[in-house]
Amino acid sequence: MGRDKKRIVIVGGGAAGLELAAKLGARFGRRQCDIVLVERNRTHIWKPLLHEVATGSLDANMDEVSYRSHCHRWGYRFFFGTFTGIDHARRQVHLAALHDHKGREMVSPQALSYDYLVLAYGSVTNDFGTPGVAENCFCLDSRAQADQFRDQLLNHCVRVSRALSADPTGDARVRISIVGGGATGVELAAELFNAAEALAYYGLENFDPKRLDVTLIEAGPRILPLLPERLADAAKAELEILGVRVLTATPITASTGEGMVTRTGETIAADLQVWAAGVKAAPIRDGLDGLELSRGGQVVVRPTLQSSVDDNIFAIGDCASCVLPGQDRPVPPRAQAAHQMAATAFDNLCALMTGKPLKDFIYRDHGSLVSLSRFSTVGTLMGNLVGGRMAIEGRLARFVYLSLYRMHLLGIHGWVKGLALIVVSHVNRFVRPRLKLH
Repeated sequence: MGRDKKRIVIVGGGAAGLELAAKLGARFGRRQCDIVLVERNRTHIWKPLLHEVATGSLDANMDEVSYRSHCHRWGYRFFFGTFTGIDHARRQVHLAALHDHKGREMVSPQALSYDYLVLAYGSVTNDFGTPGVAENCFCLDSRAQADQFRDQLLNHCVRVSRALSADPTGDARVRISIVGGGATGVELAAELFNAAEALAYYGLENFDPKRLDVTLIEAGPRILPLLPERLADAAKAELEILGVRVLTATPITASTGEGMVTRTGETIAADLQVWAAGVKAAPIRDGLDGLELSRGGQVVVRPTLQSSVDDNIFAIGDCASCVLPGQDRPVPPRAQAAHQMAATAFDNLCALMTGKPLKDFIYRDHGSLVSLSRFSTVGTLMGNLVGGRMAIEGRLARFVYLSLYRMHLLGIHGWVKGLALIVVSHVNRFVRPRLKLH
């Protein structure tokens, strides 16, 4: 290959990929290994925060991480590009051409060689082939999608505010339907009301949360199926107090320009429609050249996180399907799993390069937490670490929920800068605007 150093290519700069790149860079640096992170975005934002970006409660410009500055600090290279496939025999990953805003090609398609490859390209929303979803619904898979939703949300709020200025007795409203009663859908529903309360400070004096008609639609028998029923019921009650209409056992069969169509034929009218009903592995345009895939398109890996057909190819995070010994189902696609997989992949890559035995991944379920914005937080703590689940609510749950993001900051920035950013985030709660509206 014309290279003296071993090259480790990581595809995907989400929670798993970025943490792994930082660990490898800190361990080997540029002199011992050529560590390359391939990512189609220029900046990183923690995916569980996208619902806050979508409502304007979080300014992504303040919290995002520039890959170029991060790679300079941690000793790896950032390669801006879109991953399209693998050439297994040649040990190459293929990248799409780069185009400018006018569609002109700036860089032709490229092939990047590797000695070790880690696939961490994440997941996207699964619409299950439901007609009209792709055309009419917002998803929250990226910052760009969250920004688009926020812009449309603000436009509709301005419309209602001006309508009420002209006719204070009118019934103008912003109608929002959210499909999916998991964490993303529930958190977005609550965050919408937090944002609505703040709009009065930004020139929309005639707008208040009573002008929001938010409908949360779940096909299953209850929302938040990963939580104990008591906590799910508590979350539902809190949402209904805010004004959310919660519909369970209501499958959606189509999305139209007017709203969501239920199995019974009812149309739930909506100005904005959000689809948050499950995830699937991000599709790869040209395929993965013989790697074994699950039914959901994830790369099947052994407990060591190596692919089932190539010892030098790993997969971690949401794009990996890992069934651990004694388990019937794969490790769930969650942020805590991605964080833990990054640590195991780091250890096993180091072991593989030095001829030492690899270890199996052990998933430690730290529980599930759902934030209802500033109104409440519910969840379970520790999970199977203590042989059971401990239900928590209120301030303790909120503290633990915020700690998850703090652990992510420490994972990608290290202790010194990570702690500094945590302190800055507390200061920003008082000095930054309550909403980002542009």
